[in-house]
Amino acid sequence: MFTGLSAFPLTPTSDSGIDEHAYAQLVSRLAQAGVDSIGALGSTGGYAYLSHDQRAQAARIAVDAADGTPVLVGIGALRTSQVLALAEDAQTAGASAVLLAPMTYQPLTEDEVFGLYEDVTRELSVPLCVYDNPGTTHVHFTDELHARIAQLPQVASIKIPPVPGDPAAAKQRVEALRARVPEAVTIGISGDWAAATGLNAGCDVWYSVVGGLFPETALALTRAARNGDAGRAAALSDRLEPLWELFRRHGSLRVMSAAASHLQRAAEVNLPLPLRGLAPDARRQLIAVLEDLDLGAGA
Repeated sequence: MFTGLSAFPLTPTSDSGIDEHAYAQLVSRLAQAGVDSIGALGSTGGYAYLSHDQRAQAARIAVDAADGTPVLVGIGALRTSQVLALAEDAQTAGASAVLLAPMTYQPLTEDEVFGLYEDVTRELSVPLCVYDNPGTTHVHFTDELHARIAQLPQVASIKIPPVPGDPAAAKQRVEALRARVPEAVTIGISGDWAAATGLNAGCDVWYSVVGGLFPETALALTRAARNGDAGRAAALSDRLEPLWELFRRHGSLRVMSAAASHLQRAAEVNLPLPLRGLAPDARRQLIAVLEDLDLGAGA
């Protein structure tokens, strides 16, 4: 499950809770489209803003709606005890794997980050993906730290931040990390605008935001890269640059929230406060981009 396209859907949420029907429909569409795995409760899924009970609920909904497609469930939290409880919930729900970002308020040392993964993997019965996302967690993984963590039992994949835009530099980045981790541990790219470059540079999987709402579009790019057609993968990504620009400017979560509501895949209000949707001008820009790219309900 740690190769190909892993699609990360929005978790439609309001102050009254998770919209179970909308969430199940989003997940079901991904399974029907044939994605390789589904990433529930990632950053796009708003995991950090949900209560323990809501996260357990979301895990159950995702596994049920995925109908056999492997589900990767995010378990990041501030305290190790909370992470362990969330891991148990995910496993009880039937998750095929878990995704762990080292959330923190106080800056963590490398030994503290390693200790988190050591404590969690000791208790796991399913594989774990290391979530390296300095843009939100402000934890910066070195390759040495990745190498230590990758030796732990159950560690099966590493979700890395965007690679350099230059293909040669991107390949050098991926190869440098791969040389430090066991062969069985896959490397996955995040930051959708870097997906084609990362896959062409040798990443095994795309942990995709856009795939959570437009799976066919993301699958086409992923399959081109995985089949060795680097030029087509790059061209497909270049075509999506207007969307990538909106991601970089406003944040991919806000953009996907607005897109889901525009396409009537979620209610108008689908983010938990204090998060808010796009401002009117930005929303109009997004709608124009979706129309220009022909990203409709089935894309």
